[in-house]
Formats: sequence, C-alpha cells, structure tokens
Amino acid sequence: MDVSLTSIAAYSYALVAACFLVLGAPLAVRQRRRHDVALGLACLASVLWGVALAWEAAYGNVWSPLADGAELLRNAAWSVFLLVLHGHFTDPASRMPLRLQPALVLGGLVYLVCLVAVFGGHWSLVQEGRPGALPIALRVAMAVSGMLLVELVYRNRTLHERWAVKFACIGIGAMFAYDFYLYSHTLLFRSVDAEIWAARGLVNALTVPLIAISLGRSKLWSSPLAVSRRAMFHSATLFGSALYLLAMGSAGYYLRYFGGSWGTVMQVTFLFAAVILLAGVLFSGSFRARLKVFISKHFYRYNYDYREEWMRFTRTLSKPGPDLGERAIEAVAALVESPGGALWQRAEGGARFEPVASWQGPALAASEPADSAFCQFLETSQWVVDLHEYADHPEKYETLVLPAWLAGYPRAWLIVPLILHGRLFGFVLLQNPRSPVKLNWEVIDVLEIAGSQAASQLAQQDAANALMVARQFESFNRMSTFVVHDLKNLVLQLSLMNANAAKHKDNPEFQADMLETVDYSVQKMKIMLQKLSRTDNAEQPLALALDQVVTQAVALKAAFEPRPQLLVEDPALRVLADRERLERVVGHLIQNAIEATPRTGKVAIRLLRKGHSAVIEIADTGEGMSEEFIRERLFKPFDSTKSAGMGIGVFESREYIHELGGSLEVSSTPGAGTTFRVLLPLHQQETPADGGMQRAPRAQGAA
Repeated sequence: MDVSLTSIAAYSYALVAACFLVLGAPLAVRQRRRHDVALGLACLASVLWGVALAWEAAYGNVWSPLADGAELLRNAAWSVFLLVLHGHFTDPASRMPLRLQPALVLGGLVYLVCLVAVFGGHWSLVQEGRPGALPIALRVAMAVSGMLLVELVYRNRTLHERWAVKFACIGIGAMFAYDFYLYSHTLLFRSVDAEIWAARGLVNALTVPLIAISLGRSKLWSSPLAVSRRAMFHSATLFGSALYLLAMGSAGYYLRYFGGSWGTVMQVTFLFAAVILLAGVLFSGSFRARLKVFISKHFYRYNYDYREEWMRFTRTLSKPGPDLGERAIEAVAALVESPGGALWQRAEGGARFEPVASWQGPALAASEPADSAFCQFLETSQWVVDLHEYADHPEKYETLVLPAWLAGYPRAWLIVPLILHGRLFGFVLLQNPRSPVKLNWEVIDVLEIAGSQAASQLAQQDAANALMVARQFESFNRMSTFVVHDLKNLVLQLSLMNANAAKHKDNPEFQADMLETVDYSVQKMKIMLQKLSRTDNAEQPLALALDQVVTQAVALKAAFEPRPQLLVEDPALRVLADRERLERVVGHLIQNAIEATPRTGKVAIRLLRKGHSAVIEIADTGEGMSEEFIRERLFKPFDSTKSAGMGIGVFESREYIHELGGSLEVSSTPGAGTTFRVLLPLHQQETPADGGMQRAPRAQGAA
C-alpha cells in the first residue's frame, strides 16, 4: 500500500475511534437503560476497532489478526444494538423469553460460521498474499445481515417512532452498506482497494453525528414491537424453502458431476421431483399446522396472536350467507387446527339439543335431551371435554356420562360448550387436529371464550329470525285490522240499506240502488279477501282524476244525515295514487264528519288547487275537538271515542297520505266544528285517468 494512503488510513481510523469515544463516553453516566448499555458497548467496540486499524495502518501492517478480531466484535456489537432497538429484549423484571425472527436466526448463523472460521484458522482476510474467498464471503454476509436488521427495525416502527430511530438506522445502515461495497469489490477483484479501505474510517466517522441525533430522541426507542405470527410463519416457510432448494440444488449438482452420461438426466429428474415434493409439503394442511404449533411453542410466550385470531374468528362468523352454524364450527375448529366438526343447538321448546350443522364431517341425526347427565355436566361445569383424556382418566371429569351416539362419530376429540348467560345454548364436537395440540390453560380459555362468542352470534340469528316472523304476523294483523275496519263500514252501509228496505222495497229506483250497493260491497270484500290471503299483486299507483274519486266517496255517504255537499272548484286535478285506498281515506274522513255533526248541521266537501298541491277540504259544524285531543289522541291507533270504533281510521288515513308525499291538516274549535285538509302533490304527466271501480251507487234511502 502506498505510504501516503497508509498515513491517510491511520488518521481516518483514528478519527473514527475518537468520534465513537466522544459518543459513547456520556453513556457511562446516563441512566442504565437497555439501549444505553447496548449502544455504549457498540461504541466501545467501534473505538477498539478504530484504534486497532489506525495502529496497524501507521505501522504498515494491514489485515492483521488483531484488526480481524476487532471487526468481528464491532459488527456483532452493532447487530446486538439493533436487536435491542427493535425490541426483542424485554425488561428483565418481566422474565419474558426472547422472541426470535428469521433475520435474527440468519444473523446468528452468520456469526456462528464466523466463529467457526476464527477457530479453524480461516478468518484472516489475507491468506498467502491475497484475500481468501471464504473470509471475504463471511464479511459480505455480516454486512448483509446488518442491513437486514436495519431494515427490520425501521419497517416495524410506526410513523411517530420512525422519527426517533431514522437517523440511527441511516448511520448504522451506512456502515454496513459501505462494508458490503468494500468486500463485494474485494470479492470481485480478489484484492483490497487501498483507497476504498482508507476512506472507510472517514465514512464511519460521518455516521456518528447521525447516531448522536437519534440518541437525543432515545426516549421513544423503548417501545417493544413484535412481528405477527403470520409474518413469522411466512418468513420461516420461505427461509426453509430456500434452504431446501439450496440443498437439493447441491445434490443435483453432484448427481450431474458423478452421473456420467446419465448425469444431466438424473439432475433434471431429481430437481423436478424435489420441487414437486416441496409443493406437496407447502400445500399440506398438516405441515402448516405443525409449523404454526412449532413457531408458537418455541418463538413466542403465548400460543396465540390474539389480535389476529380474534379478527379471523370475527370475519368467519360475519361472512354473508345463511350457514352461520357451519361458520361457527369452522371458526372454533381453526383455533385448534381441527379439520371438521358438528354443532348441536337447543331446540325451540328447550327440551332437547338437536344437530343443526356440520362442517367437513358426517352429519348426525342424534339428538340429546337437555336434562341428560351429559348436558347437565356441560352446563354446570362449562368445561371443554377432551375425549382422549376422558378415555384414559375418566375420574377427572367427575359426573360426566358420554351419550351412546358419540361412539359413532369418527375421530371425535373435543366437546366445546356454547354458554350464553350461564346456560348451555349448544355444543360443538371437533375432530382430531391436523397436528398434536397440547391442551393447556391458554387453549382451553380461548375455546371457552370462542364458544361464548359463537353462542351470542347464533342466539342473535335466532332472535333475528323470531323478530322477522313476529313482524310478519304484526304486518298481517295490522292489515287484518284495517280490513275489519272497512268491513265495519260496509256493514253499516248494508244495515242502513236493510233498514230502508221495508219502507222502499217496492220502489224500482231503490231496488236498483240496492243491487248496485250489494255488488259494490261484494267487490270491496273480494279485494279485502285478496289482501288477507296475500295473493294480490303489488300496489301500482295510477294517475287519477281526483274529482271522480271524491265524487264517488261522497256518493257512498249520501244516505246519511246530514247529507254531505260537494263543491268542485277545479275538476282538472290529477294525483298519483291507488284509487281504492285513496277513496277509502276520503270516505272515512267524510264518515267521521257526518258522525260528529247533528242532523241539522252541515258537512261540506271542497276540491281546489293550492300551489302545486290538490286540496280536499272536509268541513263540518259538529262538536269539534280540543288542541290537546288533536295532539295526543286523534292520530293514536286503537284509541277511539266511539263505542263501536276501532281507532285506526284517522291513523291509516294520515299514514297513506304521507306515503303519497302529502299531508293531513286539522283545524278545530270545540262546539264550532272541524276542518280536515288533505294536501296531495299534483301529477304533472298527462296520463289517462284510471277508470277504477264501477260507478258509485246513489243514495240508498228514499229519494
């Protein structure tokens, strides 16, 4: 190496040693936190490394064993600091074990190989006057593992926490990146570039201010982070697959090398078979289950990633579709890697538990009485029953008596009770798991909580179904109530006609009106029967000539006293509505006005236009109503002041008017009368008026 470059290298490495000494010295008097200790050791290792390289550069002896050992120590110290910064080492007081990662495993393997190389005499970079391939490759591997750790620390931080660690990640990452550049160049050209080597100390010195800035934000370093089991599972799978393919590739190479003329054929066949075997293993449910259990058992304190498991459990239960029972079995079974099961649920009467669903297993028709010893044990103890344990040690389950039908279920393993409000709502029977699962307290607690959650979901579905049926009955009852109300009006009309029949039975005009009235009543009753039988088509509103509807409604009340008087101020008004329902609304309001008015009074109906609305005004000179009555009782269903009234006519009228986009206004003065105003939006399109029902009959009384 050139003498000038040697002097530059000596000053360069001396500078980096001084910089790390200044950075690490305050850590000796700071609070002894985990990252302070780790950073102090890393700075001390960097100081030793800088001093060793500066000393040897000053005396012209590059890559001595002292420098090689200091470099290994320095890289290991910074890797440990990155692990502490990532949060893998927890508070010693908690006594929690280390949570390993693929990056940590890879780094550990690299440093293990490096130690083996040290003791085997293969660590020295310069061998026989030139750099050796193995030492260079090991240094490249250390640099790569360091950069992976830097990336892992930064990626697994939140945006707020990245603010605290970003400069440390940049500085430490720059050190490892420069080492990667140096040794990659050395590996490529099989010689150390003196200029790159001399600048290495200055580059490392430039990283010290970055680490110092991040050290000032070190209060946010201590948040422990952990990679999810899903990421760990996929990382372990990829890592294992890579090792497997590397081993198979090496074996294929030797087959080709020693196979002679058959070498290429044997290599291709072997590698293709190896890939097929790998695909079969990766797609094996048993292999995945065993790998998950292994990872949870050896790399984590708890068996479950509760956030991930609860989200998966909730997503499974919340899937759209009617098969909630099957989804409940699937969600519970996934917690213990069970491939199938069946669900029993309390029947409607409550006397038996009936099989309601099965998932990837045989469907059983056997039911179990709710008062059996088996169900009573599940309800009182709320235990998860391990059938394998029961077969070996039945005394642990005290009064449990298994039903006879259970012996016919293949590979039966666990019985998980579904407890709701302290009562047994049902139970799930699970099959043997894909991989052995140890039923410790954690697994049992998870199954019990999952059973309660599944019971809540199933109970909610039953309640929703019951509510839907109740609403259907309510709708039918409500409709039948309106029909009864209409029948009452028809009976009243026919009774009035019957009362006048004795007096006017020989009057031909009365006879014609009587037949027309009877025919009209029959048509009305047929329509009501269709509604009760739910065979009628959906209501189709049509454009109606409003004067025809109101005229027919008035004509139907002509036999009553006082006889209503109609005044049509605008005959061209048209609305969009169902003729029969609108006529019933108007007729009911007219009937109420007649009944509230003495015979000597007056009932007047007016049809007029008001802006963009058609107005049907029904005024009487009857008893009137108070504001309190209008506000609290007039539109309240099933509240009537009439002895034979049902109290739903005005309520139904207002509801239908609101459906049409209109409104019903009431103004009344006690002792002076009442005025109802029906406001309906005008229909703007030119649509032919509906012919509706036949012409309304005339008065059924005497002419």
